[in-house]
Amino acid sequence: MATLLRKIGLIRLHNRDTEDPKHHHNHRGGGGGQQSASLRGKGGAKSGGHKQQQQQQQQQQQPGGAGDASPGPGKGKGKRAAEPAPRDKPPQPAAGAAGAAGAGGPRERAAGARAGPGPAAAAAAAAAATAGGSLVPAARQQHCTQVRSRRLMKELQDIARLSDRFISVELVDESLFDWNVKLHQVDKDSVLWQDMKETNTEFILLNLTFPDNFPFSPPFMRVLSPRLENGYVLDGGAICMELLTPRGWSSAYTVEAVMRQFAASLVKGQGRICRKAGKSKKSFSRKEAEATFKSLVKTHEKSA
Repeated sequence: MATLLRKIGLIRLHNRDTEDPKHHHNHRGGGGGQQSASLRGKGGAKSGGHKQQQQQQQQQQQPGGAGDASPGPGKGKGKRAAEPAPRDKPPQPAAGAAGAAGAGGPRERAAGARAGPGPAAAAAAAAAATAGGSLVPAARQQHCTQVRSRRLMKELQDIARLSDRFISVELVDESLFDWNVKLHQVDKDSVLWQDMKETNTEFILLNLTFPDNFPFSPPFMRVLSPRLENGYVLDGGAICMELLTPRGWSSAYTVEAVMRQFAASLVKGQGRICRKAGKSKKSFSRKEAEATFKSLVKTHEKSA
């Protein structure tokens, strides 16, 4: 009987616990609260760890951020919002006009170089260039004069030593660069020689003027008297000889060699002394000879 009563009491206690809503709610609430608290604790720990990891990455990217202590989630956000971004720095003021000019960038320095020197420097450079330019031609002209003088002095000495007295030279107004040359002899079997005998002509007078760059350029040579016809003697007394042109000239030619060539061309071209009345007394003109010779040189250059 006692055993039966104990079983009935246990059944009643079990039913009471099962049917009492407050007890059932407290029992479930206690367990669920612990479980939710446990879950919230784990989620908070995870979110806190994730935020700390993001803060560490941001501190590593920002200069000087690695040494700061990691604040809490709320405090850290407020501090980062208050700090200015270190990306854009305000421009530094220039130290002065001289400093700005000296510390300019490549574009400023290139623009200054293109602008060139100042007026004073440009004037000094122009004066130096003018002085140097005037000195160089003067020295070159002096050198050419020395070369020409030495060559002509030697030519005079060689002509004076000629045994056959083929030619003779007289200086015009005592100028070493302006000669009157007398041609005393031509081929004695030629008609020109016969004309010279019949007209009592002792020589054929020619004029030679030597340019500044002689012997590298030919002299200008023309007949003065008597008035000749044919024999490659042209208007004004100009002479048609290729070796007297710039293209046919050589610095190795001497005055004696040129005169011998001219004597041969007179005979070859059947040169004669003009005996026509009125025309024979008309002298050759230098101006006319120069014009004729220039035309002759152009003709040689075109035909070459």
